Amino acid sequence: MSSYILTATLAHIRPKIWRQLRVPGDLTLAGLHQVLQAAFGWKNSHLHEFEVGKQRYGVPDPDAAREIEDEADITIAHVLPYKSSTMQYVYDIGDSWIHNISVARIEDAPPKRGTHSLSPRGPTAAVACLGGQRACPPEDCGGPSGYADFLEAIHNPDHPQHEQRLQWIGGAFDPELFSLRAVNEELATLRD
Repeated sequence: MSSYILTATLAHIRPKIWRQLRVPGDLTLAGLHQVLQAAFGWKNSHLHEFEVGKQRYGVPDPDAAREIEDEADITIAHVLPYKSSTMQYVYDIGDSWIHNISVARIEDAPPKRGTHSLSPRGPTAAVACLGGQRACPPEDCGGPSGYADFLEAIHNPDHPQHEQRLQWIGGAFDPELFSLRAVNEELATLRD
């Protein structure tokens, strides 16, 4: 199975927050959800869905007003068949963290040593983060506009919510922080 090199970028955030990931083409969208959670540092505390054209994929809910196809039945190769194919991953439907995902390239080469496999059919290709920039916004900060407000408050000691926001985040937050090693260590904890 081919390896897909995907670039995932958070929409409506400047400067950009992005990750480049190597994943197996036979990885399901349910597996990709796990990979994106680990790569960005989300906590998997909210609903999510994938959008490819007009089709939506996620965890089916019989009580939901809109139909959604089961993400566990669909592979990356199915929805992103070519280089430059695109889709969106929306995490926390209320805050609307939109991740624009595109295929940078598709490789037929075997995975490099020291990477982790995450595939519903066994070890076919490796999962790894190849690069990225900036820290993921904290959960529950209110989407892109709430994140901008959060950053303004923590960086301005005269802001009326400065102390409250610092206390909420645990004392400090560096929006420029990104550790490729830490992301790959987190990805290594994922299991089939």
